[in-house]
Amino acid sequence: MITVLSRARSLTRAASATVAVAALLATAACSSASPDTSAQQSQSRDQELSIAVQAPPASLDPSQLAEGQQSYVWASIFDTLLLVDKEGKVRPNAAESWKYSEDLRTLTLKLRGDLKFSAGDAVTAKDVVGTLERTRATPGQQQSKLAKVTAVSAPDDSTVVIQLSAPEPSLLNYLAQATGVIGDPETLAAETTKLRPAGSGPYVLSDATVDGTEYVLERREDHWNAAAYPFKTVKVKVIQDRTAQYNALQAGEVKAAFIQAPQRQQAEAAGFKVKEVQAVAALALILADRKGELVPALADVKVRQAINMAFDREQVVKALLQGVGRPTVQVFNPNGDAYNSELEGTYDFDPEKARKLLAEAGYADGFSMTMPSTVISQSFEPVITQALADIGIKVTWEPVPPQNTAASISSKKYPAVLWFAGLNEAGREVGDMYTPEAFLNPFKWQDPEFDKLLQKIANESDEEARADLYKKVSEYTVKQALNAPIAYTGTLWATAPDVEFIPSVVVLPTVRDFGVTSG
Repeated sequence: MITVLSRARSLTRAASATVAVAALLATAACSSASPDTSAQQSQSRDQELSIAVQAPPASLDPSQLAEGQQSYVWASIFDTLLLVDKEGKVRPNAAESWKYSEDLRTLTLKLRGDLKFSAGDAVTAKDVVGTLERTRATPGQQQSKLAKVTAVSAPDDSTVVIQLSAPEPSLLNYLAQATGVIGDPETLAAETTKLRPAGSGPYVLSDATVDGTEYVLERREDHWNAAAYPFKTVKVKVIQDRTAQYNALQAGEVKAAFIQAPQRQQAEAAGFKVKEVQAVAALALILADRKGELVPALADVKVRQAINMAFDREQVVKALLQGVGRPTVQVFNPNGDAYNSELEGTYDFDPEKARKLLAEAGYADGFSMTMPSTVISQSFEPVITQALADIGIKVTWEPVPPQNTAASISSKKYPAVLWFAGLNEAGREVGDMYTPEAFLNPFKWQDPEFDKLLQKIANESDEEARADLYKKVSEYTVKQALNAPIAYTGTLWATAPDVEFIPSVVVLPTVRDFGVTSG
């Protein structure tokens, strides 16, 4: 392992690009600042913000939205019903209040009275109902998040009622992100919606926009929350190459961009502000086949525990992540309710003990498995291959086209997948990772003890009590070694002197991540 990691130092540039993919793909909670907490908003209202991103939005259709860097565009065009503030708490937004029924199966939201679409028409509860119902009926990344919704109605112009088949602890968080955007139902089916939707948010797309290259957003002065957005114009520029992004920053073509660790000192010397976000995603070997359908060995907890002992996490962070990150055995947000610091150290790097566990499980001679080689895994494959080989597990990597990266999990073709799990609030992380319908649980693994724990969470209305239950979820997943987390991956943001990057405990890229400074 040490030899391979020494050799892996030559892969750091590729690894940096891979971590950038993690930031791009991570689906995480909203990092928008509360309207009353942004002191910088008293500054000039005429400034322009330009941000470099690696990929354009695939679609601006509300049913097809993705929660990565694409949200710089769609979260500017659309209002969301609710908002998650910098501390990760759900706050009012387009909906000024909400209330659950005693059985947690009916959610009633009250809309603000001053909501308008960009064309000037009032936003009503019927528009919210129409958007949500279309998302429920349309295959896409948001559809599954409304799986427990049985009906959505509008008793009057300002009231939205959502009926659930069972309590959904993450629903409020969903409604604060892509699932909760408000579109114009009369135009959603139009082909133009994919590129030029009728928006409800604080910005509109300018005619200067070049789809796939540069998205020019102009602030709506008639928007109810225009005061919360200090930038009159926002330009989201698509620059795929990380070095080209840094060059654009140096040339003044953009005012904010991700940079790589070796560029940090140079950027700071040039007068740019650099801020580190230590955890935006969890790099983990997803042990999807816990039922042992493809690889029987993975059904044994001792085998999964052995895999967790195979990785020298400290060295991975140092050599491959260039120190921007931290080792972990958990997939849950270190700032969230489920994270339990006492679990760190559960699986120290111990190949000898790992081999003994495999022998106890009946695999003294090891076993083989095939994993997908994706844009996410490629930079880490030498280390993963050697680490698992050192304990007797032979890995064969099967090339997967970039467009099939997500399908490499959902296809059920592979027993394990190296993945960046975007950090979120606890309920969403559990929903994305461990529930039967979870994207990262393609074999639909279930366990009675675990199911009971999830049911308690769903029926618990007290936040503190629910947080304690989420920590038990993390304890269960670590001790049962349901996956093999390796490290939290971080990012470095560099901004021009007059722009401030505002870190958050959770991550969903929006223009509210940036404020105006005096210099």
